[in-house]
Order: sequence, then C-alpha cells, then structure tokens
Amino acid sequence: MGAPAMSKTITIDGKNVPFQDGQTIMNAALAAGVYIPHLCHNPQFEPHGSCKLCVVSVNGRNMTSCTMPAAEDMVVANNTPELNSDRKALVQMLFVEGNHICPACEASGNCQLQAAAYYLNMLSPHYTHFYQPRAVDASHPDIFLDLNRCILCELCVRASREVDGKNVFGISGRGIGTRLVVNAASGRLGDTNFAATDKAAHVCPTGTILIKRQGYKIPIGQRTFDHKKISEVQMEPMEPDHE
Repeated sequence: MGAPAMSKTITIDGKNVPFQDGQTIMNAALAAGVYIPHLCHNPQFEPHGSCKLCVVSVNGRNMTSCTMPAAEDMVVANNTPELNSDRKALVQMLFVEGNHICPACEASGNCQLQAAAYYLNMLSPHYTHFYQPRAVDASHPDIFLDLNRCILCELCVRASREVDGKNVFGISGRGIGTRLVVNAASGRLGDTNFAATDKAAHVCPTGTILIKRQGYKIPIGQRTFDHKKISEVQMEPMEPDHE
C-alpha cells in the first residue's frame, strides 16, 4: 500500500491549519478553531464578502477570507493590530449608520454586531451618527422588522432564497441609499408568506428580525455573549434566537 496522502495546510498567524480542496480560508480556520471576525458569513450559504470584517493578509495582500479559496503555501495574517484596527473602524461605521442602541435593543447579548464590537474593543461609535429615517414594520402577526438595525449582510436574503425558496427579502438602492426591502407590492412583511419557522427568520446577526411574543424570554445577563466572547463561542457562526 502506498503512503497516506499528506494533509494540505495553510499558515494562519504561525499556526498550521489543514484544509480540503474547495474550502475557503474562513471555513478552514473555523474548522480548526481559529476565529476570524465576520458578520455576513454563514457556511450554509454561498460566500458573500459584503461586510469586509473577515479581511486577512494573504502573502502580503488583503483578501476577504470568506471568499478566498485556501491554497498551499498561503501565509495568512489575521489577528494583527493593523487588521483589527480596520475591523474596529468598520464596526464603528456600522453602529452610526443605523440605530444600534444596545441597552434598548431586544437582541442585546445575542447580537453578533455587539459581540464583534466588544471583541475589537470598540468603546465608542467614534463617527457622527447618520440618524437615517428607516421603517419599522409590525404588520406581520409573528415577526417584527426593524430596518434601523439592518447592516445589509444579506443573510436573510440568501436564507429566504436558498433555503426557504420564498425570496421574501431583497436589496434596493445604491450607496448610502441601499436598504433591505420586502418583496410585496405594499412593501409590508405582513403581505408576504414569510413564517416564523423560516430559516430567514433566524439568521439575522442583529435585532432587525425579531420573533414577536418572545422578547426577553432569556433575561439580559444570561444570553450567549453575556458570558463568552464571540471568539469563544462555537466556531461555526451561531443563529441568534433573540429570545
């Protein structure tokens, strides 16, 4: 019998990380217990690369780790002061683009945006708040939609399209005018076939999509990120239940 095939590896911050053909840097890192900050990534969907929080340095060039296929001889820098400083600035900008007032948010403690901010030692928004007028939609009997908290990760868009087969959500506009929209003539969530059991109802990393009559079922102080840093939580991205 021939010798067993050698595992392929990349190096992330000096650590050898195995990978399989077709795996991205992000998925190889998560499987090996190496945390790369991210918000728009979910292994169940095609890589998106929209939030740019997962940018790493690959052989000296910056790449989004969720879209870049792993390859032998890759030397990846991830947890560096320079990259974390850029990530912190991105999170600060996300906080001022919408209404992310954590003490008043039902998702506090289960919010990945909030947890990423803590991980990156973001102590203030830094930038001037936009205070954009965004809609709040309570028309659905079971789901509350607060677009003030949307960070345009498109996880709900992808989940509704790829898993639920409903295409309830979409993205409209350009630049600062980009926004999440509901695919109904009225633009109201209550006029769609969206259900609380849909995958798209459970993938939001913030408090944009909330299940009604479940608020504060788990008290603040007893939630996922109240006890652990986001880097300490299971490497595969969690699905916040916002309960």
